[in-house]
Amino acid sequence: MAAALIALTAGAAHADPLKLRVGWSDVPSSLTPIMDQKPELAPHLGKTYTLDPIHFGGTAPMITALATNDLDIGEMAFGSFGNAIQNAHMNDVRVIADEMQDGVPGYLSIPYVVMKDGPIKTIADLKGKVVATNVIGSGTDIGQRAYLRKNGLEDKRDYSELEVTYFSMKDMMKQGKVDLITTIHSTALDPEMQAITRPLFYLRDGMGVTAILFRVARTPFIEKNRAVLVDFFEDEARQLHWYLDPKNHAEAVAIAAKFTKSSPDHFDSWLFTKSDIYRDPDNMPNLKALQSNLKTQKDAGFLNIDIDVAKFADTSIVEDAAKRLK
Repeated sequence: MAAALIALTAGAAHADPLKLRVGWSDVPSSLTPIMDQKPELAPHLGKTYTLDPIHFGGTAPMITALATNDLDIGEMAFGSFGNAIQNAHMNDVRVIADEMQDGVPGYLSIPYVVMKDGPIKTIADLKGKVVATNVIGSGTDIGQRAYLRKNGLEDKRDYSELEVTYFSMKDMMKQGKVDLITTIHSTALDPEMQAITRPLFYLRDGMGVTAILFRVARTPFIEKNRAVLVDFFEDEARQLHWYLDPKNHAEAVAIAAKFTKSSPDHFDSWLFTKSDIYRDPDNMPNLKALQSNLKTQKDAGFLNIDIDVAKFADTSIVEDAAKRLK
């Protein structure tokens, strides 16, 4: 009996590391694709898990990949999260870690901008105009609708929306095809964007603090691989602490610039600083904000059900990971 137990223990000790299929949409929002750049900060990488970072154009396609078990950890925004539960009936999806939060005091909130020398001076000036959105029903679209509604403007009645990719919006505005555009933190801080536009309002004005990006997994995967997930988020939190440390700023910027094939100058003034969007250093998701965001989503007509966020969250993984770093 003792010999059998020893054999089982030895087999477990030499088990192959788990391949974690982790979805990501862009760097530097996600650190997953650049975790191998600081291997000394990820002691469990290659031992209890290996990484298979899978790129997606946004959070919505990750719903499908999670539903078909082609992805283990996905990114979601509050909008895609609500749709995953309501439309895809993914009642076993759980919020397990944070990524980014908008509207946290002292940090960047995503601006909705107009031309500095254009005719739009106030919200009222948008009446009869065209506003750009990345995808109708997305988080930034719902934030835009919520703020305009607060100011008495309704889509189709008072203004029209045009779907445009984030990275095409600046040119559409320069050509006079749209009057207001939304941004993401990387486009908002583009030097030319800042030179030719000015903020008319911010995402926080329509949404308050926003669960703009967080990580999810499904309960069968969590239950089977919880110990490995704690290892992964311990490694990620250790790296996040390093990236957020001002003394590492130059090297952190260089890593992000190399991966994105950008100039370090593009990131130097804001990345991983208070000019950036907020990142919880221990990956703790803001469930209170998410609950509020889902209510705004429902009020905007993009959600038909009430969702109790507490029933769809498991923060114990990142809590245990954070304890290891104390």
